[in-house]
This record gives sequence, structure tokens and C-alpha cells, in this order.
Amino acid sequence: MLIYQSKVSVLKRIRISDKKLRLIIRCFVFDYTASQASKLTQVNRNTLTRYYSWLRSLLLFQAAKERKVSQIQIENGIEIDESYFGPKRQKGKRGRGAAKKIIVLGLRKRGGKVYCQIIPDTTREEIMPIIRQTVKSGADIYTDGWRSYDALAIYGYNHKKVNHEKDEFVREGEIHINGVESFWSWTKRRLAKFNGIPKTLFPNCLLESEWRFNHRNDILNQMKQLIRHYKQSHSF
Repeated sequence: MLIYQSKVSVLKRIRISDKKLRLIIRCFVFDYTASQASKLTQVNRNTLTRYYSWLRSLLLFQAAKERKVSQIQIENGIEIDESYFGPKRQKGKRGRGAAKKIIVLGLRKRGGKVYCQIIPDTTREEIMPIIRQTVKSGADIYTDGWRSYDALAIYGYNHKKVNHEKDEFVREGEIHINGVESFWSWTKRRLAKFNGIPKTLFPNCLLESEWRFNHRNDILNQMKQLIRHYKQSHSF
């Protein structure tokens, strides 16, 4: 389960110009690191970090609200895959050899949003309840050949799979999991620039990545709305 920020941080406005504040917001939206943003804006690193923490709390609070809506069952066209985050993976069979790794199950509606869940292992007992809660029975589900997904048909899903172990990545033109795999690639590139993330902070980092990916085409407007709502309810 994701552990997310349960409330929005209260920010006591520090004396910087509105122009610099707008620039800080844009740096955050475009996902610059705090070090990069501090140099670009010429704002003290500590001050910049305080603003970043506040903006991140707005984002995470909104992301957590949207996840509750995402748990309403999706009707069709879902790609499902799991990925490993952390130290370099040890050699071994899938689902094993993942010592010290964080395992994440991802569901992405084709052409739509992604939904993530941290799981302790890749067994059917861990994976199937999440799928059954999130995806309506009878839906088309696309996976690779991992055996834990074999139970999908039993629960009434139209299960279509590709066999990655035999270098099959697309079958019949539409059977693939390229969409959810693109999210994994995007997320790992994003997290890599932070040069290591403590395990305790990973759930929030994953939730932020999920939200940023889902709103990648309108993130600036989304953040402006969140800031506007904050200003309406706080002295700023």
C-alpha cells in the first residue's frame, strides 16, 4: 500500500518576489531538482527546498484523492505488469533474485491513466485481489506470460498475453504491454536523477511519478489550480 502525505503543508510566505515564486513553480512543474532550481532562480537552497516541499505536499494530497477515484473499477483494455525498483537486481527466476528490491504492480488503461501498487511479492495471492478490485470482470487484460496472471481467465477476464521469454513482444498487432512498460521506463529515468531515494520515501516518490505521468499534458494547469485552492483557504 502506498503511504502518502495525509495533509497539505502550511507554508509561511517567505519574502521573495512574485516573479521568483512563479519561476520556482515552473521549475517544480518541469521536475528540476532542488539544486538545479536554486541555481536557476537564484533563490537560497533552504528557501527553495521549503517551497518545493510545500508544492510536493499539494501534489501528493491531490494524487491520493485521485487514487481513490481510480479504484472505481475500470471497464476494459488494461495492460498489467510488475517492475522492480532499487539496487541492481540479482540473477534468478522472475519473482526471485529480487532481494532488497521494491516490487510495484502497475495497471494502465490503454490511452489512459496508470495505477500503481507496491506489493511484497509477485504471487497470484498478492496480484489477483488488486486486479479484481480495480478491473471489472469481462474486461480485456493484456499481460506477459508470468504464471501468476494465469488465474485471470478463472475470474472471467479476457486474458491476452505475450511471451517475453521467447522474445515475443507484440502478437496479432494489438497484444502487448508497451503502454505500462513505457510508464516503467519513464519513472525509472525520472527517479534516477535524484541519485538514490531512501526506501521510506519511495512510496511518495512513486505516487508523485504516477500523478505526473497521468497529468503530463496539463501538469502546469493542474498545479496552478491546486495553488489557487490553497490560497483561497489560507493566508498567503
